[in-house]
Amino acid sequence: MTRSISRRALLPLAALLPLTTAGAAGFSDDSTLKLQLRNVYFNENFRDEHGLSARAARTAKSERTEWAQGLLLDFQSGFTPGTLGLGVDALGLLGVKLDSGRGRSGTGLLPVHDDGRAAEEFASAGVTAKARLAGTTLKYGTLLPRTPVLIYNDARLLPQTYQGTQVTSTDIANLTLTAGHLDRFKLRDSSDSMPIVADGYGGDKSGDFSYAGGDYKLGKETRLSYFYGELEHFYRQHFAGIQHDLKLGAGVLTGDLRYFRSGDSGAAYGGKIDNDMLSGQLSYVIAGHTLNAGYQRLSGDAGLPYISGATVYSFSNVGIGKFIEEDEKTWMLGYGYNFTALGVPGLTFSTRYLSGSDGKSDSAVREWERDAELAYVVQQGRFKGLGVKLRNYVYRSDFARGRDSNRLYFTYDIALW
Repeated sequence: MTRSISRRALLPLAALLPLTTAGAAGFSDDSTLKLQLRNVYFNENFRDEHGLSARAARTAKSERTEWAQGLLLDFQSGFTPGTLGLGVDALGLLGVKLDSGRGRSGTGLLPVHDDGRAAEEFASAGVTAKARLAGTTLKYGTLLPRTPVLIYNDARLLPQTYQGTQVTSTDIANLTLTAGHLDRFKLRDSSDSMPIVADGYGGDKSGDFSYAGGDYKLGKETRLSYFYGELEHFYRQHFAGIQHDLKLGAGVLTGDLRYFRSGDSGAAYGGKIDNDMLSGQLSYVIAGHTLNAGYQRLSGDAGLPYISGATVYSFSNVGIGKFIEEDEKTWMLGYGYNFTALGVPGLTFSTRYLSGSDGKSDSAVREWERDAELAYVVQQGRFKGLGVKLRNYVYRSDFARGRDSNRLYFTYDIALW
């Protein structure tokens, strides 16, 4: 199906092109310009009305189905010569509706108007100024933060973006330090810049988000991590993690232990928070097979707090449910296979099962989820890099609506230079 795209929607992409002609040696010689095409089909069927009032159940949607095309134009410059190198990055985002309907919108692919209809298109652009001194890089502008206390969401058509400042340093061997301060963000299905709030908060207050921490490689087998994050007047959060690889027989056993300590901050707009979350996972990789098992436990007041719309750095944040309710206990099993071992490079399969219990929401929490994913990336030829991914999710809960979800992704990265 073809659709016309308005001139207004293309402006954020076109505005980036003049930046690519910047002339300083290093700035242009080391620059890259990439275009990523994303075509996403999303179908979700609701299987019950748990968590809805009788009135809401009568009018609730039975399914959500949409199809959309995304374009991501990513320009990254090099740095100007000299002790202090300067540069600029730019990101242009465009989403176009291919198929939707008033009764089928709300998948997270596209914005939804007040009348319940999905937008025909949405677009935004961001520019990031940067400076480098030795192994330290400072960025100001549009950011895609990826730390244990904040991970931008990129699970639909276009990524969630943030506005602020971030500094990263690798001046000390084996140690990467990161710190940042953010004051605005855009959701993955919106071009509107908004103040930052905690997920689930429905009031009119907001706060800036600050974070700092580091990742340290202790030899070749062990990785340590510590981060601190605080959403002003909502919550503060400590994270500590350790990963270790152990050669075991013909394979490798990896242990991953993560701990979050969260508490309310300042005026506590989101309510009382006094929460611990401890989770661990063991993964064994051998001859293309990956087996993993994990357990996660929350304790204290409230669930694990996080920024609205963001991804949670948890083994349980995999598909539909997050399994981070107050006092919830979750066990997880997973299996994956890389078909390279059978002579089919680029083809992978994975499946996971999660079961959560003993949590607290409006009532006692029990939930489970079963996920499966089959993916293939073309390895050579004219369409090298073309990716196809099929995901199936089945989710059931006694405090939220059950869902069956099928999602199909086509992605293609084009290096313009």
